[in-house]
Amino acid sequence: MSDTVFLRTAGPGDASALVAVIGAAFEQYRGQLVPEPGAFRETTGTIGRELAAGTGAIIAEQGEDALGCVMLKPVDGDLYFGRLAVTPSARGRGIARRLVKAVEDEAIRRGLAGVRLGVRIALTENQRLFTSLGFVETSREAHPGFDHPTSINMRKALSADRIDHHAPHPTQPVRPEPL
Repeated sequence: MSDTVFLRTAGPGDASALVAVIGAAFEQYRGQLVPEPGAFRETTGTIGRELAAGTGAIIAEQGEDALGCVMLKPVDGDLYFGRLAVTPSARGRGIARRLVKAVEDEAIRRGLAGVRLGVRIALTENQRLFTSLGFVETSREAHPGFDHPTSINMRKALSADRIDHHAPHPTQPVRPEPL
């Protein structure tokens, strides 16, 4: 099998692969986060309906294997992303960073001002990753039924002069960077 990891735009036909990647990536949080992540309620039907309704997705693949994914949609002049997921066996290869970069490139391509995400307060490692990528905390909020914040909203401002015109579009291959 080739070591090449391809990032491409996912479509409704990819719903089952997206659900499998999300499920595998989020399984480590089962019983660990309160409230339980909504990722556990994702099905091929829910993801397929989101994609058909205009929510975007990018999938990372190596050969026939789906290794990672991210869902995205425009929100208030920015591109929001969620369900950033990398399968446990593919972690440590820079796939999450490449998926976030692809989201940023897509936001710039669409002429949007920034990229947003939400991360659980309990997931400090994820917060560190996003901070290292230039995201800053904008607010905290409580999930329904909670009287204290459970998640952090983060944003990264983008500017058109940051476009890497030589960077591959998500439908072009991205070779793994040497460690």
